[in-house]
Amino acid sequence: MQPFTTLTATAAPLLRDNVDTDAIIPSREMKSVSKTGLADGLFAGWRYTQIGGRNPDPAFILNQPDYAAAQILLSGENFGCGSSREHAAWALAEYGFRAIVAPSFNPIFRGNCIRNGIVPIELESGPVANAAQALPLTIDLAAQTVVAASGQSWHFAIEAEPKAMLLGGLDMIDLTLQRRDRIEAFRAIDRHQRPWAYFAA
Repeated sequence: MQPFTTLTATAAPLLRDNVDTDAIIPSREMKSVSKTGLADGLFAGWRYTQIGGRNPDPAFILNQPDYAAAQILLSGENFGCGSSREHAAWALAEYGFRAIVAPSFNPIFRGNCIRNGIVPIELESGPVANAAQALPLTIDLAAQTVVAASGQSWHFAIEAEPKAMLLGGLDMIDLTLQRRDRIEAFRAIDRHQRPWAYFAA
């Protein structure tokens, strides 16, 4: 997973509340359990003019030239609600989104973002979108700030463990292995106290 330190990028305003995971990646677009091959299906119900088709709807924000290379998504309350499908985070990541700014997230979706290198930032998205206006935003994860080209800035909260995972590009296994010395010390003591538990089958 790619570490996240700072990012300066275009922010696409998709300012809708309750954007659910079926809107993010419709079930008909989930044709494998792989993390790849999902970007074309991202927001397929809104992005294309026909169900199952690939004719872009020019009215949809991601099809507009100013937002074609957006890596930051701005949205409304309760982003990522609905089913717990991790494909939603996979599709966003494969498309190129590295951060999502919204007033609130579904907790399971928020965790899926963190595990896939996407920073979920809880801020009122309306003022941020007004400040961005197709200009880049800069996200500094270490400082926990979002800064607009105009100089406006916002501070966001994030827990220590998710922050460490995102800064280091770590998944849960990587995070656990950072405590390898403590794990091995425990195993050495436990092997001495319960040798029968370590007999080979």
